[in-house]
Amino acid sequence: MARSARSSTTRLFYTLCSSTKTTPLNHQHPPPTPVAALLAGNFHFRHYAASTATARVREEKEAVWRESLEKVRNIGISAHIDSGKTTLTERVLFYTGRIHEIHEVRGKDGVGAKMDSMDLEREKGITIQSAATYCTWKDYQVNIIDTPGHVDFTIEVERALRVLDGAILVLCSVGGVQSQSITVDRQMRRYEVPRLAFINKLDRMGADPWKVLNQARSKLRHHSAAVQVPIGLEDDFKGLIDLVQSKAYYFHGSNGEKIVTEDIPANMEAIASEKRRELIEVVSEVDDKLAEAFLNDEPISSADLEAAIRRATIARKFVPVFMGSAFKNKGVQTLLDGVLNYLPCPVEVSNYALDQTKNEEKVTLTGNPSGPLVALAFKLEEGRFGQLTYLRIYEGAIRKGDFIINVNTGKKIKLANCFQSWDAGYSLCVSASLSDAIKNELLAQKREQRVYPGSKPQLGWDMASAKVLGDTFTDGSVKYTMTSMNVPEPVMSLAVSPVSKDSGGQFSKALNRFQKEDPTFRVGLDAESGETIISGMGELHLDIYVERIRREYKVEAQVGKPRVNFRETITKRADFDYLHKKQSGGQGQYGRVVGYVEPLEPGSGSKFEFDNMLVGQAIPSNYVPAIEKGFREAANSGSLIGHPVENIRVVLTDGASHNVDSSELAFKLASIYAFRQCYDKAKPIILEPVMLVEIKVPTEFQGTVTGDINKRKGVIIGNDQEGDDSVILATVPLNMMFGYSTSLRSMTQGKGEFTMEYKEHAPVSGDVQTQLVNTYKASKES
Repeated sequence: MARSARSSTTRLFYTLCSSTKTTPLNHQHPPPTPVAALLAGNFHFRHYAASTATARVREEKEAVWRESLEKVRNIGISAHIDSGKTTLTERVLFYTGRIHEIHEVRGKDGVGAKMDSMDLEREKGITIQSAATYCTWKDYQVNIIDTPGHVDFTIEVERALRVLDGAILVLCSVGGVQSQSITVDRQMRRYEVPRLAFINKLDRMGADPWKVLNQARSKLRHHSAAVQVPIGLEDDFKGLIDLVQSKAYYFHGSNGEKIVTEDIPANMEAIASEKRRELIEVVSEVDDKLAEAFLNDEPISSADLEAAIRRATIARKFVPVFMGSAFKNKGVQTLLDGVLNYLPCPVEVSNYALDQTKNEEKVTLTGNPSGPLVALAFKLEEGRFGQLTYLRIYEGAIRKGDFIINVNTGKKIKLANCFQSWDAGYSLCVSASLSDAIKNELLAQKREQRVYPGSKPQLGWDMASAKVLGDTFTDGSVKYTMTSMNVPEPVMSLAVSPVSKDSGGQFSKALNRFQKEDPTFRVGLDAESGETIISGMGELHLDIYVERIRREYKVEAQVGKPRVNFRETITKRADFDYLHKKQSGGQGQYGRVVGYVEPLEPGSGSKFEFDNMLVGQAIPSNYVPAIEKGFREAANSGSLIGHPVENIRVVLTDGASHNVDSSELAFKLASIYAFRQCYDKAKPIILEPVMLVEIKVPTEFQGTVTGDINKRKGVIIGNDQEGDDSVILATVPLNMMFGYSTSLRSMTQGKGEFTMEYKEHAPVSGDVQTQLVNTYKASKES
């Protein structure tokens, strides 16, 4: 065996030498003696051949994993609520053979769509949690995350887009670009995600894809063009013309599964030619290779145009626009072709980590499974199999039993189990990453684990440990961190308590679990009343969690009136000089702090800053952290209405200490009292959450609705006409929006609809501030 290996290695070496007409390294011409030549040649033969063979094996391995990843697409489907995301995903699963029956989101059979696994999702007809699945289309594996459309669950979209390579932005052909469409597109830009647009619901009355395309260009600033033209609209919608291939597609069969390809209808050749030329012009503006051919009037083949669209889409310079009707089973298969043709595979996306040992120097992650492990935890979920952590693996591999390090905390964790979700309804993990690791298949409600190297790598593990959302994990060989996701602050709170005291344990368990799973869901305790306060992104967000406590933990809960999360801030600089001195026998307390507070610059990105400007040793350096802690603690509750103080900078300039009586506690108390001393002099004001509200009503109700917005102290910032409807865009204080859905229905005979999302915290008017302050004082006195 050894001789055979040596002889083959020698033959390999001689082949290399003969093919390149070279001699062994360091081989002399002529050799000093035949014996010396033989010995030197034998040594170099072995060394050269072994290193060449190793390099060749390495190249072959790299070629294999790159080739396998080129057949993978990791995508998310996002849109405004009721644009048809889940319906689209249901069709994708059907056409790819993952499911064998189609069920509607609000179907009469009561089964519900596959991706809506929660009973609440099926009942309300909305997506509450992002759901993951995978499918195979034309020998490509497509890993999909279906995300919620309601603004209250925006964190689900944030964490999905943070770890995906591409996305589909679904737009309604009637509603067009709506408020949440703008929010989702902003999130895609934040995480630099290439995307396709899909104009859905072409079968609906009033469908106008060209209006929606123009809105995408103006409202979303998309550099986009249609790659398809619909054959008919509304009830006459029959098929699609592919502008790249110059073919017409019709979708026959009971579920549109039979695709018939024909030539472009004669009556549509003119518009197809016009739109194809427009497509070429738009793409050539961002692709030099296509621009050169276009300017030289060279014929542009389908392959050339397809390659140019792919380059421009991956570079995020162009958004191809597809069309269809998921509900009527038209255009879904061609959209899947577009995902393969135009969205990137994992190795075509640039991912970076920050090297903590080199002052956060950027490190490019190649996705090589042989490299050091680098993974990001982007979601936690607790289900029937315990707590699961969803990981996106950017480099390296992971196996059951491995030890991994949480770089953020330094904690070492052993992976008890690793899973990969194939069944969306019972998904434990997302299958959507780069390296090779473990395959774990979930078939319906039965978990069958098949663990072996060489499968897809987005993983989860059973782990009853501390919160790790957004943390980076490695194998310990490197100290890299990934940038985390953006987590918006809660805007609304509720007081909640269990009806029965006996269910307090289950109640606490539920709140702890939901806090871990959802970073926008917060739980606190009112220091004065002792009530448990839950905070979230809106009424629906909190209502869903209260309902889940009742259903999943069998705990009936009492809910108080919704509260708005006000904030306080200061408007001018104010100095402080406070001496905390206490003597009561034995060691006393002594600490003096001197400095000032001032408002932070708008857009600073920080809510609280502490600057130590001390000169000399007036205060020993070991007491400075206690001083900062005291000011931070004092800023948690302002004196106006007891809400947190934001956008404030505290500067420590001087102070005094005592050799015996000074302590961390003394300086912490001095800081708290110093903050209260100067706070009123800094002219504090109250900030309230202001919402961006989009209202769509029939034109005859426009005046009534606008008048009502003005009564609610809202500001109209836009008013567009869409057919017979008026679309009103306004900013309204959240405190004035409680019960608005009922009021809108009564004003518009049930024909109006609205959406809202958090915009900013803005100062309240003088009369509102006086009212809030008086109410707070009265509650404290009672």
